[in-house]
Amino acid sequence: MKLIGMLDSPYVRRVAISLHEWGMAFEHDALSVFRHYDDFKRVNPIVKAPTLVLDDGQWLIDSTLIIAYLEDLAAARGLRSLMPRGPAARIQALRVIGLSLAASEKTMQIVYERHLRPEEKQHAPWVARVTEQLQAAYRTLETAVSAQALDSGDTLTQDGITAAVVFRFTQHMLGDTVPGFRLEDYPTLGAYSRIVEQRASFVQTPLD
Repeated sequence: MKLIGMLDSPYVRRVAISLHEWGMAFEHDALSVFRHYDDFKRVNPIVKAPTLVLDDGQWLIDSTLIIAYLEDLAAARGLRSLMPRGPAARIQALRVIGLSLAASEKTMQIVYERHLRPEEKQHAPWVARVTEQLQAAYRTLETAVSAQALDSGDTLTQDGITAAVVFRFTQHMLGDTVPGFRLEDYPTLGAYSRIVEQRASFVQTPLD
């Protein structure tokens, strides 16, 4: 398998970390959807990261769908699932994953507005709205993580992976540069991120 995309994308990174957690062999091709557009287009004409190229040449897109495929592959190989067992635990994990991906999306919208749109065309009401959504996502995620006590040991699951990856991404891309938004307001997520970033699968896939 070959994973296409830069590790500064939380979507690429969560797939890469999942692959390492399963111990699945893969090749990583760090193509940027911006700097390597033409090269990426030759692999996937949509130019969307992550792209997972399978051994038979087929390719998949969207990190959640890729991970769903890898879960089936892991089961076929007798590897543990990265999703918790039991309906209640699974619902909570899906809730954390959804909140994390929402926070990632809002982070990216702010980054794109700042860096891809000329300053004179940036729309302050839009940025304020997205920032409010980002705050709401992290407030709800902080509460969910505090109640759930995510595991960072041998039973690390997809909810923990995704929450840690997204928090580190927001920290890297925005820090405390957004008015009214402070990462220090989410201490549980911050502490969890610092712990999990020391794990081998995270160290092997550095964001920066």
